[in-house]
Amino acid sequence: MKPRNAVRFSGHDGMFEVKFFVEVAALAKSPTALAGTAASETKCLSAFDTLRTSIHKVASKVYSRDRRSSYT
Repeated sequence: MKPRNAVRFSGHDGMFEVKFFVEVAALAKSPTALAGTAASETKCLSAFDTLRTSIHKVASKVYSRDRRSSYT
């Protein structure tokens, strides 16, 4: 299986797990995230943590429109 170049997090809707993947390229677009540096695992996770609130808001909005088991 080919590894994803993304940070994965899970949400739950009752007993159902919903997988979300945020691609490293999307994290790199944020001026506060990776800011032109090489994307290491630590930097990607740090960027995700910095953007966590907005990522969760977008994930919630997308899930409420179209309920699937995973999103990228």
